[in-house]
Amino acid sequence: MTTITRIAPEVGWLPVSFVNVYFLGRSGGAWVLVDAGLPGRANQIIEAAEARFGAGVPPEAIVLTHGHFEHAGSALPLAEYWDVPVYAHRLEMPYLTGRSGYPPPDPTVGGAMAFLSRFMPFGARNLTARIRELQPSEVPGAPGWEWLATPGHSPGHISLFRPSDRVLLAGDAFATMNMDSWSGLLTGRRTLARAGAPFNTDWEATRLSVKELANLRPNVVGCGHGIPRCDAELTARLERFAEQFRAPRHGRYVRRSARTDEHGIISLPPAPFDPVPFATAAALILAGIALGAGYLDEQRRK
Repeated sequence: MTTITRIAPEVGWLPVSFVNVYFLGRSGGAWVLVDAGLPGRANQIIEAAEARFGAGVPPEAIVLTHGHFEHAGSALPLAEYWDVPVYAHRLEMPYLTGRSGYPPPDPTVGGAMAFLSRFMPFGARNLTARIRELQPSEVPGAPGWEWLATPGHSPGHISLFRPSDRVLLAGDAFATMNMDSWSGLLTGRRTLARAGAPFNTDWEATRLSVKELANLRPNVVGCGHGIPRCDAELTARLERFAEQFRAPRHGRYVRRSARTDEHGIISLPPAPFDPVPFATAAALILAGIALGAGYLDEQRRK
């Protein structure tokens, strides 16, 4: 059975493949789902929710930190199953109503996730029938929580914070695992690191968002990727991470960010040369030539 792990009072964590979803609330009371995992994972999330809150007890709402495919992938089937609204920031609306795709990821920043980003979708999702715009500060169905605009990873990215005990759900503002490293990606070893570097389309905004979150001095941090942290050194580690945060040395959005507004993409910096697809194509062509030559040699010998 899929089970939810408690990381703070009335805060549950569920890893869904390589991405996390969170549950705010207690059994027998109102609750909220934060993020909705990958496409095709609705049943896993429903099973976990029913084990914690009871069958037939829907959330008050689904709140998205942003609309990337691994965070909003199961939002629509979940919203329809529970008959509840989905909330997101105003600047995420173009990508959640089918009006615009996200700025394309940048695989040239380097690293494990950058390599994998070549095979990941970045188009729009259409949640028009269920999507609602978040109102200032308020997290629907979750009293005591507030949301903060933390753009950079996406235009309307948000993080959630509970001031009473300083619990932070940071989405993809940063990660608690090293997604740039193959070993970090495979082992999930706990550390503070950049989240989804190839999908960050405004590096200066990302840096400022990380700094703002570090200034909250959280006691507990749950991110979109990696195991949540609540160790004694967390505050100091996050402050150091924010101070040392740097953009990659090269990449499409490093010197010039994507320009977007409430309608979607306005303009994009030019895409740098990406050698990997060409190298792959060249390898396939050479393999084909070698196989063809072998076939011709075989025919000559007959």
